[in-house]
Amino acid sequence: MQGVRAGGAGLPEWVPTAARHYVQHTEAGLPIRQLARRAGCHASTVMRQIRKIEARRDDPLVDAALRRLVGHDGAGLPARLDPEAEAVLRRLCEPGAVLAVAEGMEKAVVVREDAEGARERTAVLDAALAQAMALKDWIACRKGGRVAQYAITGAGRAALGTGGGGFAEAPARFEGAEPAPRAPRYGPADSPLQALARRRDAEGRPFLAPALVRAGERLREDFEIAQLGPAVTQDWDRFLTAGAEAGAAEGDAPARGPAAARRRVQAALAELGPGLGDVALRCCCYLEGLESAERRMGWSARSGKIVLRIALQRLKRHYDATLGPGGPLIG
Repeated sequence: MQGVRAGGAGLPEWVPTAARHYVQHTEAGLPIRQLARRAGCHASTVMRQIRKIEARRDDPLVDAALRRLVGHDGAGLPARLDPEAEAVLRRLCEPGAVLAVAEGMEKAVVVREDAEGARERTAVLDAALAQAMALKDWIACRKGGRVAQYAITGAGRAALGTGGGGFAEAPARFEGAEPAPRAPRYGPADSPLQALARRRDAEGRPFLAPALVRAGERLREDFEIAQLGPAVTQDWDRFLTAGAEAGAAEGDAPARGPAAARRRVQAALAELGPGLGDVALRCCCYLEGLESAERRMGWSARSGKIVLRIALQRLKRHYDATLGPGGPLIG
């Protein structure tokens, strides 16, 4: 947008009240008392909001977001924040994850350090979305410099539903698939893979090697990316039956983006086949607990973790053969 109307009608709906009052006062020139009457609060409340936002302009992402709001920058902020922001916040909930953004760059990335100290990229987003998330106080700067690092805040976790609040609507599941579990046992900071990775075998070694965890995370990333595209009818059960051909429904899709991610999920599930594909889809993508997966599949207790490990081993071989070890992770 090219400026702010006096009533603030040009601001996206997600803009926090404090930031809205700040822009309306400093840029549109509305008196604090007038803003307070509109909001039904005391003038001192609006004053505190304005001062708080002014103090936050030391944060480069917050400052850039405010400049975009008042039209000092050509490109505008996103009209809506979900579901892409939700996917990014879930990545930031993972241990060792930070959002990194360099000044002047159009993209930001989420990187995570694994148990072996290796760093891997788990998400890519527009800088404008990162700015909006900072303005919402969902992320906060933890390390400044040429490449600033941001971590998720309590407000960001609350937006995911882990502490109240939440998004306007949840990201749509793939249509045509069997309904996802009623509620995942694992929160965004954990998953069946993360839980298994902490277990040790009889010789004290991790039950899941980091490479197997990365293979499961790669499947989950593609699954999430595919949901960012237009709504499509997708019958995942077809890819869990013998003889299904991966990618047949997609044609010559682009090499990147949601369509390409959907084709990679199809190819992975077709490679795993029934049983292994089921447990990978449920535990890696839907974050369904192993006990629940065992009941649904009619398996004996505590057998799910063995089947899941076998599925991840085959999934790793599939990715190594088709995409190469270690990449690419994102669309």
